[in-house]
Amino acid sequence: MASFAAFRSLASRVQGAFSIAGSVRTATKRAGGTVRNNGHSPGKRLGVKKFSDQAVIPGNIIVRQRGTQFHPGQHVGMGRDHTLFALVPGFVRFYTKKHMNGERKYVGLVLNRGEKLPRDESALGRSRYFGFVDVSAEKASIPL
Repeated sequence: MASFAAFRSLASRVQGAFSIAGSVRTATKRAGGTVRNNGHSPGKRLGVKKFSDQAVIPGNIIVRQRGTQFHPGQHVGMGRDHTLFALVPGFVRFYTKKHMNGERKYVGLVLNRGEKLPRDESALGRSRYFGFVDVSAEKASIPL
């Protein structure tokens, strides 16, 4: 037991030495660490650029999108990043059409501001362009 008492007195002397020198200083602020998700990339400016009944010329971007929220309709082309653009001059029209069990949203172009899409081709005939000239209008005016 004498060795235990000696050990205890030695431990109290060592502990007393730290209390004389002062306590060990601890951090007052938390560690910084790395920041995740910092430095975001700039926005890609997606969305509808030309709205219904707005005039467009060939090449005008109508919708910039990721995936096909809007599908290309009459006289509208689709780029490889799903951008919809005008193929002919005209006015923009948005419409929906039944597809399988749901509906799809389409963007098309019409020649006159008041026209509706989808076009009733049996009553109005086809709307066609050849070199940016309305072929169906020329054909109607040429006498046979």
